[in-house]
Amino acid sequence: MVSGSQNLDNIKKPDTWKLWTQKRYVLTFLVFLGYFNIYCLRTNMSIGIVAMTQDRVITLSNGTNLIVVAEFDWDNVLQGYVLSSFFYGYMVTQLLGGILGRKFGGKLIFGGGIASTAFITVISPWLAEWSVYALIVSRILMGLFEGVTFSSLFTLWIKWLPPNERARCMAQVNSGSYTGAIFAMMVLAYLADAAGWRSIFWLSGGLGLVWFVAWLYLVSESPDTDPTITPEELNYIKSNRKESTKRQNFRDIRWTNIITSKAAWSLHVLFFCESWGFYTLLTQLPKYFKDIFAFDISKSGVLSAIPYVALALMMQLSGVLLDKITRWLSTTNARKLFVLIGFLAQTGFMLGAAFGNAVALTVFCLTMAVGLGSMSIAVMTVNSLDIAPLHSGILFGIANTIGTSTGIISPIAAGYIISTENPTIEQWRIIFYMSAGIYLFGAMIYGLFGSGTRQDWDYESEKNVIKYQKSSPKIFLSNKT
Repeated sequence: MVSGSQNLDNIKKPDTWKLWTQKRYVLTFLVFLGYFNIYCLRTNMSIGIVAMTQDRVITLSNGTNLIVVAEFDWDNVLQGYVLSSFFYGYMVTQLLGGILGRKFGGKLIFGGGIASTAFITVISPWLAEWSVYALIVSRILMGLFEGVTFSSLFTLWIKWLPPNERARCMAQVNSGSYTGAIFAMMVLAYLADAAGWRSIFWLSGGLGLVWFVAWLYLVSESPDTDPTITPEELNYIKSNRKESTKRQNFRDIRWTNIITSKAAWSLHVLFFCESWGFYTLLTQLPKYFKDIFAFDISKSGVLSAIPYVALALMMQLSGVLLDKITRWLSTTNARKLFVLIGFLAQTGFMLGAAFGNAVALTVFCLTMAVGLGSMSIAVMTVNSLDIAPLHSGILFGIANTIGTSTGIISPIAAGYIISTENPTIEQWRIIFYMSAGIYLFGAMIYGLFGSGTRQDWDYESEKNVIKYQKSSPKIFLSNKT
């Protein structure tokens, strides 16, 4: 029996090199693929809108160049609304995802959100042909469905991941987001050239629907209900769990504490500042390379993807380092160190990109900025579990709502700053200056108020703890651990 404040983080893991037999790693891999689909579905419009609104030159077999007029005559402002419309819906349901995950579990909410988004993506070409406003409405609906995904997952993480594996696993699955962005910018960009812009929506939507079938078949809500988990892995997970895994009601949420917590607000600032730079580059890089360096859609897609290749690779390393460094530093100091390095590096390299008149220098600066940003993103993915594991889904939902607002503001701001007829490097520099300043602000706020310590208000009431201890004595740990 596990009792008292005994530290169980070092209980021996199941001794097997066959990771596919470890169900928590199967879950991790499928979430990685889920994140891949989420960002592929989200990013496809950044590629598609260039192909949809740009004249193309086709060279015939006799050497004659034929100009194919763009199908849609949308100015930069309207394009900004198309690109940002997804985030109107996405921002609304972030908190709802955490609440629904607590009530119904993460498997249904996460999987259903992706499947719904994928279906709308498949029919997007017909909606665009019908009306730009129908396309905007469909993107808002996609955001509503996708908005519940990330925050609903925390109910699965608490049940499946021991605390000593969380930073690594969550950073690794988060790299799926950037792998999806890379796929969209590179593969979908070439597909748009080869088979037309409609094909990128059909492919990305179809991949999401195929993933959903695998998710339903292979994932269980908790280790206790998984029919194929080994007894050794089940014992390892249950012995290391430190939080209650029971479903919690809406009335149990400590809203006042969440709203007034400095640790929570520093997390919100972290999300806002990192998301501003991330969404700015995610939605604007293909257009930037087209405007400033006159690259076509496929070459712009490749160059835009390079920073996210670095980010996907660095996320694997950052999560491992973040777990390891807590052996020598407190969790709070480790989190602050990673955020400060990530944000200050992004500040400097974004300023470098602003003055990079050569393609190679610009790509280098953006790659370094995005790649080193993996350090602050690694903290983002796990910090809500650090400071409030029982409220982690709610807390992440609020933080991601605030972060998502930048996905609305940034494309619209860029649409007004950058001229439709004659975009200049000076106009684009304003975009880079704004991102650099916001990164610097985030470094200061998190450095002062960030935390990696579980907050007192997150612990269950004494009544609930006693009730939980009696019902599940084998996995109870004192809140003093």
